[in-house]
Amino acid sequence: MEENNKNKRVEEEISREPNAENPFTLLDLKLTHVEKAAAGVPAVMAAFSDLFEEKTPVRGMRALFKMNQMGGFDCPSCAWPDPDDERSVLGEYCENGAKALAEEATTKRVTPEFFKQNSVYDLAKLDDYQIGKMGRLTDPMYLAPGATHYEPISWDKAFKKIAEHFNALESPDEAAFYTSGRTSNEASFVYQLFAKEFGTNNMPDCSNMCHETSGSALRPTIGIGKGTVTLEDFYEAEVIVIIGQNPGTNAPRMMSALAKGKKNGAKIIAINPLPEAGLMGFINPQSVKEILTGGVQLADLYLPVKINGDMALLKALELLLIEFEKKNPGKVFDEDFIKDKTIGYEDFMKQFDQYKLDELAELSGVSGEALYQAAEMIAFKKKIIVSWGMGLTQQPNGVDMIREILNILLLKGSIGKPGAGVCPVRGHSNVQGNRTMMIDEKPTDEQLDRLENFYGFKVPRKHGYDVVRAIKAIHEEKIKVMFCMGGNFLSATPDTTYTANALRKLNLLVCVSTKLNRGHLVHGKEALILPTYGRSDKDIVNGEIQIISTENSMGVVQSSKGMLDAVSDNLINETQIVCRMAMATLGDRSVVDWQRFHDSYDAVRDDIEQCIPGFTNYNIRVREKGGFYLPNAARDEQSFSKELGGRAPFTLTEIPDNTLASDEYMMATTRTHDQFNTTIYGLDDRYRGIKNERRVIFMNQNDIDKAGFKAGDRVDLYNYDDGIERIAPLFIIVSYQIPEKNTVTYFPETNVLVSVNNVVKESNMPASKYVKIKIKKHDPEVYKKVDNMLYQGAIQKP
Repeated sequence: MEENNKNKRVEEEISREPNAENPFTLLDLKLTHVEKAAAGVPAVMAAFSDLFEEKTPVRGMRALFKMNQMGGFDCPSCAWPDPDDERSVLGEYCENGAKALAEEATTKRVTPEFFKQNSVYDLAKLDDYQIGKMGRLTDPMYLAPGATHYEPISWDKAFKKIAEHFNALESPDEAAFYTSGRTSNEASFVYQLFAKEFGTNNMPDCSNMCHETSGSALRPTIGIGKGTVTLEDFYEAEVIVIIGQNPGTNAPRMMSALAKGKKNGAKIIAINPLPEAGLMGFINPQSVKEILTGGVQLADLYLPVKINGDMALLKALELLLIEFEKKNPGKVFDEDFIKDKTIGYEDFMKQFDQYKLDELAELSGVSGEALYQAAEMIAFKKKIIVSWGMGLTQQPNGVDMIREILNILLLKGSIGKPGAGVCPVRGHSNVQGNRTMMIDEKPTDEQLDRLENFYGFKVPRKHGYDVVRAIKAIHEEKIKVMFCMGGNFLSATPDTTYTANALRKLNLLVCVSTKLNRGHLVHGKEALILPTYGRSDKDIVNGEIQIISTENSMGVVQSSKGMLDAVSDNLINETQIVCRMAMATLGDRSVVDWQRFHDSYDAVRDDIEQCIPGFTNYNIRVREKGGFYLPNAARDEQSFSKELGGRAPFTLTEIPDNTLASDEYMMATTRTHDQFNTTIYGLDDRYRGIKNERRVIFMNQNDIDKAGFKAGDRVDLYNYDDGIERIAPLFIIVSYQIPEKNTVTYFPETNVLVSVNNVVKESNMPASKYVKIKIKKHDPEVYKKVDNMLYQGAIQKP
């Protein structure tokens, strides 16, 4: 009876439910001061307040002190690495890590009774924040064709249902297997193994939306699609360049590394359209002195680049470095490195005859004087790290921009040496490990040969669908069943209306999840929700608490061991979910011993050792203090592209034409400080001075004045790519320090404006940081043009 009381109808708890005609509402937006430094006491208070909000202060606090500690569990949030040796006894977590843990350790539960009392239609009228705050899922649930409510289903019947759908397909390629970054190495390995034995490489994953661009740029040039630095390199660097990355929100523990590097003498250059607090300063909440004195200034130089002005900026820096080299021969460029380790230098240098500094400065939005300062900071240094995030990877020319960054580092010989190299800041914890475990729609022949030789079944060789291609294939009904291992596919992907309409065509959508999200509410003809453990939960197999393993942004594989009692006795870990699905689907035709994997993570790791290079003695080394580094030839040996004899090529790139019509603006989507990926922890964006609202658009005051608007006006946003009118209704204008003709909004609210065809060249990622929009005064009639069913989910009303 007590449990039923916890699951009263959600309508009783909703303070801002939209109506059927208008699915959007605005709250009471309040603007506060924009912060000039990140973290500090407010971060601590925000972290602890979430523990109370999730009704888990004692349970959650106990878990916090085990998160990211030796012998503890890996943070379920970002993939920033932990120190190799000693870790702080006060805690190795940040504000957003604490928020992620609070949501995972919550005592709020979403039970079968909850689904009985709340239809899909009613739940889908809520926003993503409200949906996510319902609590942890406790039981497998099934939505039958035409049904209005999810109903409980046994695990056996759920796997039977999945198997029936898979085995009814005319081709294995009519199935797709999506993966979230949260998935462990062990679960990822068995997941991709099942997909391949089933017969397809249709494995779209979250890398296709965040750092596919990084891999596409790095693999052909330096021979590995990962970064080349360690945490220690940040402490040794002389110059750290942060471009298109906001450490204060996206990887807050990165600020500790930046502060330590700064104290050791490093200079920091921040390149970003917005002057983010996490780029400007850091107040270590574990230091009384820093709390009292205001902390550490991070950026020595801030360059306010226009959206997609980065290429012009990088070429301007190169032009200036060439001038420095002419005046100081042999002291700016590393001639020996260029001669021994690169190719294409002469052709690369020829292009600069066509460039002029003032023109590049105009295109970048940064003054020539500021560009000179940046070049001067770099010119006579060798220990240089360049770190980037989705501010680059989600640009249409993101691959080229990353290669241009490499061009600068190759000129300087600043890669593969202490204190120098590239550092793409990966998002979700273990998104990099997923790819190492062969979660990849384009596996190499070398990878497939190893699997085929070891297991003995014929592996599929045809490349599968990435996220964007999968969405289109679902729309064309080429994919009929989709299995999602974690994540919130609908809210994470572009062109929301198009994607939602595609998902409704699926015969079956299966989601393995810890919490309720919108992906459960915009569904196929049938749908299954399979609840699983979180990173902090005890994962007990045959009476023993298991360890899993993950790989962080810098290639360290380490163990993770949950310590909280699960919220339900009816949860199954991800590895066992895959194994039971495989046994139900493949039956006697499988040559893999799925029961062995089901009963032992050690058995999974034994097979990983045989199939993936770098995992020798996996079960022994993963249990060692701090784990182990995977091989990285670019970092360890200055050996780059195998096809080029270990050398790295200079790349020729072009400056894009970013011309806008008089009534057009460039929009980039971003996170608030109160969210991680699609998980929304709250409605504030503390560092940017936003409280109680997410439907805002940041604009330059000159643009506001020229358009005849004023700050606080309500507007509708439009995109017209592909000749289609896409509308994001009802936003509030906020005046902000941002380059003219540039705007910033939050995702997923404006993903609806990102065309599925607006993608990054080569990587095919959504170019969500490069969206041309028009801004019009809010029209109350606009809702007649909007697909309200997108926000209401199920077509059937109860």
